Amino acid sequence: MMRDNLIALIKGNKGKIIGIGTGLFFGILVLTVGFWRSLFLALCVAVGFGVGSLYDKDNKFRDFLERILPTGIK
Repeated sequence: MMRDNLIALIKGNKGKIIGIGTGLFFGILVLTVGFWRSLFLALCVAVGFGVGSLYDKDNKFRDFLERILPTGIK
């Protein structure tokens, strides 16, 4: 019974939980490696996410990467 309530709470507040987790992670990152390095890492993650999204969506982009990358990397 309690487990069902917890699952319903998590499903109902998914955005808040993701936001809290992201904020906590970024805060710990800033405290351990510094603001500018953390910002650079966040930028690299965002660029990687963007490239990954393009790779998943666009077959032309995937064909381009398959043409330029060596066989072992694919």
